[in-house]
Amino acid sequence: MTIDSAILAALSGVSTATVTTVLLKKGLRNVWMRGTRPIRAGQPRLIGRAFTLRFVPAREDLATPESWSSPISTRAAIEAMPDGCIAVVDAMGVTDAGIFGDILCARMAKRGVAGLVTDGVVRDLAGVLGSGLPVWCQGAAAPASVAGLTFVAWQQPIGCGGVAVFPDDVIMVDDDGAVVIPQKLVADVAAVAAEQERMEEWIMAQVNEGAALPGLYPPNAENKARYEAWARGR
Repeated sequence: MTIDSAILAALSGVSTATVTTVLLKKGLRNVWMRGTRPIRAGQPRLIGRAFTLRFVPAREDLATPESWSSPISTRAAIEAMPDGCIAVVDAMGVTDAGIFGDILCARMAKRGVAGLVTDGVVRDLAGVLGSGLPVWCQGAAAPASVAGLTFVAWQQPIGCGGVAVFPDDVIMVDDDGAVVIPQKLVADVAAVAAEQERMEEWIMAQVNEGAALPGLYPPNAENKARYEAWARGR
């Protein structure tokens, strides 16, 4: 499922920080996935539908190298990923077993996957970086996934970094990490967030001119009127 072009355009100029504030005002506090840091500086801000994958703790009869050839495997899941999706992987916060390596990331990039988000880690770091796939994770570890995890499913509800993520939720990632926007709230969040960004642009201009923060951020009635006049004149 693609994201409506108008919604995508509205969100494209919005930061994850702004989105968390908008969602907070709607009563949603737990939307930022803990441990999802950009694997390198300068990665693009991305917006896409969540394609979810889920690991559970390793069990010796299941977490084996042979499992990589199973119909239920990370390899099979990658082949089901649609163009433009963001893969969101519940790795239970495990940091001593890499869920994906260079070959899997290269295949995801080849399929047009926009990015990878996980509360776990990757392996073959140099190769992952070389694949060109943008990744948000907790770092790198040499051991393979089966050293600590068992892959069990894709496109099911998951918990990533302590946040509930459902298939086709909208994911936003930037330098501050990864945020989930519930499907039913996307259009409203996009409109409110775009307006919030415009207001903060005006507030920053006032700060740069020497204005004090009380009554400005957040704006009181007088400053709201000044902002609205500025916005009308743009």
